[in-house]
Amino acid sequence: MKFSLVGFFFVAFSAIASWVHLRPTFSQETAIEKPAEINQLVEGNSAFALDLYDRLRQEKANENLFFSPYSISTALAMTYGGARGETELEMARVLHFSLDRNSLHASFAQLIAAVETPPTPANHFRDRQDPFYQLSTANRLWGQQGESFEPQFLNLLEQYYDSGLETVDFIGDTVACRHQINAWVAQQTQDKIQDLIGKDILNEQTRFVLTNAIYFQGDWLVPFDPERTQNETFTTASGAEIEVPMMYQKDYFDYTQVEGWQVLELPYRGETLSMVVLLPDTTEDLETLEQRFTPERLQEWLSSVTSPVKFDELVQIQVWLPKFKVTSEFELNQILSMMGMPSAFGDRSDFSGINGQNDLFLTHVIHKAFVEVNETGTEAAAATAIGASRGSPPSIEFRANRPFVFLIRHRDSGTILFLGRVVNPLESSSEPIDTPAESLRERN
Repeated sequence: MKFSLVGFFFVAFSAIASWVHLRPTFSQETAIEKPAEINQLVEGNSAFALDLYDRLRQEKANENLFFSPYSISTALAMTYGGARGETELEMARVLHFSLDRNSLHASFAQLIAAVETPPTPANHFRDRQDPFYQLSTANRLWGQQGESFEPQFLNLLEQYYDSGLETVDFIGDTVACRHQINAWVAQQTQDKIQDLIGKDILNEQTRFVLTNAIYFQGDWLVPFDPERTQNETFTTASGAEIEVPMMYQKDYFDYTQVEGWQVLELPYRGETLSMVVLLPDTTEDLETLEQRFTPERLQEWLSSVTSPVKFDELVQIQVWLPKFKVTSEFELNQILSMMGMPSAFGDRSDFSGINGQNDLFLTHVIHKAFVEVNETGTEAAAATAIGASRGSPPSIEFRANRPFVFLIRHRDSGTILFLGRVVNPLESSSEPIDTPAESLRERN
């Protein structure tokens, strides 16, 4: 009989604003020791990201959508470290984990190091030492006091995910535990994610909660001038026309046209991270784009994005992009179960690698994400606007006045950090996908 419930939660946050200081914790040398294995890991993570996107976009038809596949893959990888038997096999298939257990976790550690170590302006501006952007993740295992956890599992979390064990008392004071975990999440996300764990999620049967938080803050390499932002018409997925604040600029961006839509890449300062916007030709084409949204096609589209200097003549891209803010919240139990890992949530679960016993199963996988896109980046603007003032060459229009898909990626590794779509820039949040845990497990 499974008597111990597992509370498993994670959070993702992205905000684009002026940069703040980041404390480097890893070296670039460590991050690239095994590029082949990292590439294999990234390919699997990308496949899972698009699989999950396909499920979520159907659940949230005609709604804005935003999540962090990087955060979800990392959090589930930590739990996977304690999975055994059928549960381990199911999780590997759903998450597209193809590396052996040791290589997988070592590659995650190297990928985290690569992603979280931004370039600094030291090589370009001797009087500046701060990094171009802030990207940080944090992990924490919250375990019931007196509960026995396998040393191998704790060592894995500490060695590869920098996650320590925090003992709490779910049995004696569940409310205090919820407040403590939510406060930690808020602190790690600069107070952008509040009350991740709601009431009635934890109870005296909870034995652990595993949290992952990711926070991103960066400036555009080429900023938008706030004075050029004007209200313009945006056609929503339902066909309604609304007035939204539309940012504008013209510069030399990486760009391509493929399969009936435009692909634009907007780099952040340092050019290690970028936002890629996939804009269908018409509002009706959004579903067609999403149906063709596979890892192979995405890689093909990204590889076809061309720098303006490679064109026969220099071509500037006129960019209209709406300001938007999106908050999404999901409970992923049923979706993950339907994707192929149902045993993790029921009596057939095997997480004996966590506590040495076969008495744990997952009750909740909760994800909450926030993104805000605006014109920010004044200091970067001064450094990059010089190249934008080169006469008046031919230009291409990229007018995002209809629903579009976007992602934020780590360009060197190809890691998709955040993924979403905008169907209405004026809607800042959507109703959470909420699946009662009781419907996903058997009771004795």
